[in-house]
Amino acid sequence: MGKLLRVVFVPVIGLPLVLAVLVFLALDNTPLVARKVAFTPDNIERAKRLLDRNDPRKMRSGVARTIMVVQEDLDLALNFAASRYARGSTNIVLQDGRATLRATFELPANPIGRYANLDVVLIQTQYLPRVEELRIGRVLVPAFVGNWLLREGIQRIKADYPATADVVKQVRASDGVLKLVFEWNDAATGQLKSALVPAEDQARWRVYQAKLVELTAQQLGGRRFSLDELLRPMLQLARQRAGSTAAMAENRAVIVVLAFYVNGEGLAALVPAARDWPAPTQRVVTLAGRTDSPQHFLVSAALAATAGSPLSDAVGLYKELDDSRGGSGFSFNDLAADRSGTRFGEIAAASPGGAARLYRQVDRSLREPDFFPDVGELPEYMNEMEFKRRYGGVGQPAYLKELGEIERRIAALPLYR
Repeated sequence: MGKLLRVVFVPVIGLPLVLAVLVFLALDNTPLVARKVAFTPDNIERAKRLLDRNDPRKMRSGVARTIMVVQEDLDLALNFAASRYARGSTNIVLQDGRATLRATFELPANPIGRYANLDVVLIQTQYLPRVEELRIGRVLVPAFVGNWLLREGIQRIKADYPATADVVKQVRASDGVLKLVFEWNDAATGQLKSALVPAEDQARWRVYQAKLVELTAQQLGGRRFSLDELLRPMLQLARQRAGSTAAMAENRAVIVVLAFYVNGEGLAALVPAARDWPAPTQRVVTLAGRTDSPQHFLVSAALAATAGSPLSDAVGLYKELDDSRGGSGFSFNDLAADRSGTRFGEIAAASPGGAARLYRQVDRSLREPDFFPDVGELPEYMNEMEFKRRYGGVGQPAYLKELGEIERRIAALPLYR
């Protein structure tokens, strides 16, 4: 009888009970890490320099390269990814030969705990790191389990993207710096690009690329189009395709396709298969009579629609600061285009309610004054010295006053009221 009880109790009652206790101990009501993503122009500038130096398009296949990433930038990137894709926050500390990663992920409402907290210590080896310590909530997970999970994750990546299998050669951590040695190959570029854009999104992009081909073949106003002449019919198509669902995804595709078009880039930069798609005729596109405003507007709209407004605002501000150092100069007109583009991207793709509001405006006839403010007299063409003399720098009262006026004008537009 006792043996029978053991046979029944262990698999039927004991194992589920143990698992329930482990789940209870693994979840918490207090986050281990609670941070907001805060991008600055300096962050964006460093990332731009890093990407410029290691652009895969400029690399020779089979040649080893080394990237040095400071802890602040790595921490920001991980924290942004966690907040964007998993409602989480992270913190990483790099020391000599080891890295400590802490992360918190917010869970759906449940009676056990609001957060899953992760605390892992990685130790440097000759090639890739290994797990020395892993804690999930109050549960100390054996290191061999953590290393098995790490190996399985790497094997899954290799199975899905075989060209990336041997790209990373070595990972080294020192105080505040991560050193990554890698050897690029041409096949990895295509695989990673395809991975960035899901197949269903690629299919949407192709539909709107075809619509753009049709529109740009027309001769409205000679070789020029105002942005609303392209936006309106493409959003009308988005509404037809979306029905009662997928409106945000359709709007996002419209914005991305137009952003690449007005900036003179082909979609093949992200989707290699797009090289074989019909290409639209390149026309001059204007917004409020300017040719640079559509570029600012749509890039910010695309970033807001796909990644959220903090990054979009920072990229827009970085662009203006970069101009003030030797380009066209700091322009509040361009910054207004960045900020209104961000707002447009949020309305179009952040919520079903916003998408519905945009479609109502399209039904009433979407025109430039509905989504873009009057910017005619805003200061522009200021070099860095002039900008600091007049406004004291970013974040200073005079700058914030001008920015507040821009935000007031945007908020008063029909689409954003």
